[in-house]
Amino acid sequence: MIGHDGPETINLKDALEERYLSYALTTIMHRALPDVRDGLKPVHRRILYGMRLLKLDPNQGFKKCARVVGDVMGKYHPHGDGAIYDALVRLAQDFSVRYPMVDGQGNFGNIDGDSAAAMRYTEARMTDVATRILDGLNENAVDFRETYDGLDSEPVVLPGCFPNLLANGSTGIAVGMATSIPPHNAYELCNASQHLITHPDAEVEDLLEFIKGPDFPTGGTIVNDKGSILEAYKTGRGSFRTRAKWHKEEGPRGTYNIVVTEIPYVVQKSRLIEKIAELLMARKLPLLDDIRDESAEDVRVVLVPRNKNVDPELLMASLFKLTDLENRFSLNLNVLSKGVVPKVMNLKEVLQEWLEHQKDVLVRRSNHRLDQINHRLEVLEGYLVAYLNIDEVIRIIREEDDAKASLIQAFELTDVQAEAILNMRLRSLRKLEEFEIKKEHDKLSKEKAGLEALLSSEKKLWNRVSKQVGEIGKAYGPETEIGARRTDFSTATDHDLEEIHQAMIEKEPITVVISEKGWIRTLKGHVQDVTNLTFKQGDQLHMSFHAETTSKVLIFTSGGKFYTLGADKLPGGRGHGEPIRLMLDMDETQEVVSAFVHDPERKLLISTDEARGFVVHEKDVTATTRKGKQVLNVTAPAKATLCVPVNGDYVAVIGLNRKLLTFPLSQIAVMTRGRGVRLQRYRDGGISDIKTFDSKEGLTWLDASGRVFKRTLDELQDWRGDRGQAGRLPPNGFPRTNKFGGNSI
Repeated sequence: MIGHDGPETINLKDALEERYLSYALTTIMHRALPDVRDGLKPVHRRILYGMRLLKLDPNQGFKKCARVVGDVMGKYHPHGDGAIYDALVRLAQDFSVRYPMVDGQGNFGNIDGDSAAAMRYTEARMTDVATRILDGLNENAVDFRETYDGLDSEPVVLPGCFPNLLANGSTGIAVGMATSIPPHNAYELCNASQHLITHPDAEVEDLLEFIKGPDFPTGGTIVNDKGSILEAYKTGRGSFRTRAKWHKEEGPRGTYNIVVTEIPYVVQKSRLIEKIAELLMARKLPLLDDIRDESAEDVRVVLVPRNKNVDPELLMASLFKLTDLENRFSLNLNVLSKGVVPKVMNLKEVLQEWLEHQKDVLVRRSNHRLDQINHRLEVLEGYLVAYLNIDEVIRIIREEDDAKASLIQAFELTDVQAEAILNMRLRSLRKLEEFEIKKEHDKLSKEKAGLEALLSSEKKLWNRVSKQVGEIGKAYGPETEIGARRTDFSTATDHDLEEIHQAMIEKEPITVVISEKGWIRTLKGHVQDVTNLTFKQGDQLHMSFHAETTSKVLIFTSGGKFYTLGADKLPGGRGHGEPIRLMLDMDETQEVVSAFVHDPERKLLISTDEARGFVVHEKDVTATTRKGKQVLNVTAPAKATLCVPVNGDYVAVIGLNRKLLTFPLSQIAVMTRGRGVRLQRYRDGGISDIKTFDSKEGLTWLDASGRVFKRTLDELQDWRGDRGQAGRLPPNGFPRTNKFGGNSI
């Protein structure tokens, strides 16, 4: 660093910290965060001030935006014209700003995301909202400071006689902090502010009786619960879930379309439609057949379902999940308190600071008016002296060398009064003028007394602020076009994620094939004969079953674990498939015992080779991760070997020792996880097969040739007992394989 005395050595770390801190403070205070008092960032404040000086009032003509941008850039905001014009354009967009502050003429962009025309083509003037925010600027309502070049002055903050921060919201990213404030309804804000004036101890809960939540310019429906809304406003941080507004439009022969009429805030309609079209082409929205944009001035997006049997609620739920038809807008009430301190405020603090600013503005404007009145009264009193002594006044003016000093001495006038008398016109000497002066004096004296009474009473000041706030609320009430609430509230009809996932899969029949070595694949359609399938060398068919692409496949392993796979994710094609172990975190020592299509209403009976087992509800065994779900606790060298459906009220168990036992199902515990209870006792060996049956129907089994054998409960009297007994040899005709047959799930 080079100083006055030559080069100077400084610490690089200190220099970087100092400069970065300076940059951060500049970004926070002069660019990114709005002032809580007028809700504006410097660029917006300078645009409105520049438009005021150009006399672009609502009842005046338009001027080119290039003129506005040039004045603002040259006098107040030494940044790029693009940044200034972009800020001006946004203030005019009724889909970006809830209460536009600029009335634009020309192409100012649209909700599709198209940009505005160049500034040389567009024109602008202020709206009523802007004039309210600027009201009182020439009445010493706020402080002024020098502009960046010291040639002009600009307001530090605007009077802000409109709850702009919350009404129009704001977003910005500074260094190490950000702000995100959604728009709100001005009428609701004014009602809450009046309540806060009369009840200073009111809490956020009380204010939310008036402020229901954000009111976005593009409408939509907020689906947050009241608890989360309250928490957001109490802490100043949170988010709001906004969904598109839609309705069902009936068509011929029972068909229908879904028409979207409002989309979430800050979502570009064209990009939204592109995204839905991309998902449609990728076959990720099987319930949707087509999408059309029929929008003109208003939003009208038509969604055509695949067929008339599609549930519209489920279709919209899938779209809410995958697209910006549902969007989140965050709340981060990080603003500049008093224009200096960045701070995250809650709802009450924001309204309090705005109201305090309105009171300060009222006091300053009242004092300004009082000064004007005092000055005018002083002049009027001098005029009255002149009228009472008109001849002497004329003589002094005609004859005296220093008329001003002579008048002051002769009539004990002030300098202001003497100057005013000397500046009087001859036509003011009429007799009628004296009457008018007395009348004006009385009127101003009365107004002065009123202002002095106002300024001396805190209560009267707050009453006047409340009245002004009430006038704003009336001007932007719900009966007005701009004041009517656009965003409504609803409870989220959130469908189960799995249900939505299933809806997004195109339903097709498949056949699931699993080999002895644990390779899995699917075949298109419900294939009846799988005997001709080829497998890897040394491998063969283990099991096959029919399913749909929307099905869940449960896999039960010898380790007592259940795994869940989506049938749509299983490998298809003509190959041998993929090893199940690669699709799941399955131990190398485990083998697939059973696989079947999930039925949440069903119960299962599971058992180890030691005949220890229990009944479990199938809905309790589904796994949400690759690791699976441990259900049957198995201690080596034992392993899980059986998983059968529960159909009936009796159980038949046969061991490898060819002993059969039947007993009531009620003797087996219903559990979600555990070792289970002993089903049958063996001296050697273990369990071979198990089956549940209805005691009224009797027990059936298949022999090697496929013939069906049946025994009633009375005929099974010799094999009936209690759980855990040994049983006895089965009836004649029972297969030598010790299997009941036809027992698959």
